[in-house]
Amino acid sequence: MKSPFQDKRLLLGVTGSIAAYKAAELASKLTQEGAQVDVILTEAATQFVTPLTFQSVTGRRAYTDADLWGSEGHVQHIALGHSADLLAIAPITANTLARLAHGLADNLLGVATLAASCPVLVAPAMDGGMFSHPATQANLEILRNRGVIVVGPAEGRMASGLSGLGRMSEPAEILGHIRLALAQGGPLKDRRVIVTAGGTAEPIDAVRFITNRSSGRQGFALAQTALDLGAEVTLIAGMTHLPTPVGARRVDVSTAQEMLAAVLEAVPGADALLMAAAVADFQPEAPSDQKIKKASGIPKIKLHLTPDILAAVAHMKEESGFPKVTVGFAAESRDLLENARQKLESKKLDLIVANDITTVDAGFAVEDNRVTLLDAQGGVEELPLMSKAEVSWIVCEKMMNLLGK
Repeated sequence: MKSPFQDKRLLLGVTGSIAAYKAAELASKLTQEGAQVDVILTEAATQFVTPLTFQSVTGRRAYTDADLWGSEGHVQHIALGHSADLLAIAPITANTLARLAHGLADNLLGVATLAASCPVLVAPAMDGGMFSHPATQANLEILRNRGVIVVGPAEGRMASGLSGLGRMSEPAEILGHIRLALAQGGPLKDRRVIVTAGGTAEPIDAVRFITNRSSGRQGFALAQTALDLGAEVTLIAGMTHLPTPVGARRVDVSTAQEMLAAVLEAVPGADALLMAAAVADFQPEAPSDQKIKKASGIPKIKLHLTPDILAAVAHMKEESGFPKVTVGFAAESRDLLENARQKLESKKLDLIVANDITTVDAGFAVEDNRVTLLDAQGGVEELPLMSKAEVSWIVCEKMMNLLGK
């Protein structure tokens, strides 16, 4: 599995804000993901953090305005700007926003930005009232019209003690937006991928429900991988509180009936459906609107089948041709291959991902998975224990091959 950051050259600009300490965390995260990160600090930024801080976390030289007039000063900004796959300025102050909007280039970050031919992302950070000021908003509008990606800011308490809109977004969120920008133009460009994830909850009464142990991790990993490959992703999420991958359109549902409705609404025109959700097979026939009291005795709960989502999708595909590729998942406790093959054929799937839920080191509620892939042509591929992110890459590669056919 190749990280979307692997072998990418990123240029990180840091300006004079107390949020500059977060930029060191962002530089560290990007480096850990495999990116080569060059950092430019403005003179004001060096009052908050030092170049050594960034050199320590990136393993690469950090630049300041002094380098604009050094022995390589006449080409340094060109080299930095032209070699970058993406330029991120985080934090960016109101002052630097204004300078970029009006093309001022009297420091190293300014001239490198003008020289850059790559995507540009900015994460504003400023104190109370500055972000909402008409001048700042006008400058942001100019930059957005030029294609600059603006991330945040968030609401919260600021250095002055005031609260409001102006805090720099957290490094993890900024990293997600950088990841999304790097994925543009990938092999799944202009492809629509639907992913379902997590379990459903079928109500017994006002407070109790039937559910399962699905965490949603495998489905969310599939959504992230599809995004990394450039797809437009709709993520239909059941009972999970995992953070939404940046760029995915999330639809939250609770019951199997709600998931069926969301899937059937999303599938028309879709290139692929990855049905990773653990949908309940049974639901109470007559759930109570009120909490069932213990004093009433042990209730007798009659169950009936939930709607068969994949069967409904198969019927829709016969009529419309969409989704072009359908991938199912089978969580089994016995007769893994036999049950998975039966589901593959009965639901008219192109591929099924089967995993044995009796293993303690894979499957539900853990980061790893051990799966077997079965396709409609009779192929069987057993994968070793690997992370759910790695499983997702293999599944998405097979999905791309099926789309190609």
